[in-house]
Amino acid sequence: MFGNELLTALPPWELTMGNLPKDTPVIATDKAKWDPSYQKKIGLKTGPAKLDERLAAAIGRTSKRIYRMLNLSGYARLDYRLRENGQLYLLETNPNPQIARNEDFADSARHAGMPTRSCCRSSLPWASATRPGSDIGLTPSGVPRVSGWPAQLAAGWAPVLSA
Repeated sequence: MFGNELLTALPPWELTMGNLPKDTPVIATDKAKWDPSYQKKIGLKTGPAKLDERLAAAIGRTSKRIYRMLNLSGYARLDYRLRENGQLYLLETNPNPQIARNEDFADSARHAGMPTRSCCRSSLPWASATRPGSDIGLTPSGVPRVSGWPAQLAAGWAPVLSA
């Protein structure tokens, strides 16, 4: 997600582990995220999610609602798990995702037609300007500051979208 008042949802991005033994849960552990030899062993790949347009649009709308409910600003990544029955579960929201070249956030932006350099440049004004009432901002020295989270966050594993 990019933006403050006007939000842009990037294309859904998918993480797969094609070499896991059958019935092994697909969980992005630290080892799966950071160990290149383990990534190769389990066949970890990321790329555009293979979703029909209706579902991708619904995920974009849901992401915008959650982004606003959590009073996020600038840019953020929302991580979901989509069940085979169409239920979408929010796993976490990352208000400061990696935006470096060859990271998922930048790859998703590039897939949407925004080069990595543009992705980084366009996130700076949004990240440094907060929405009215936002508790997220920058200190005078430019260090990110988060002084308080919304008191009511959705908890548990309730689906945020059902097909």
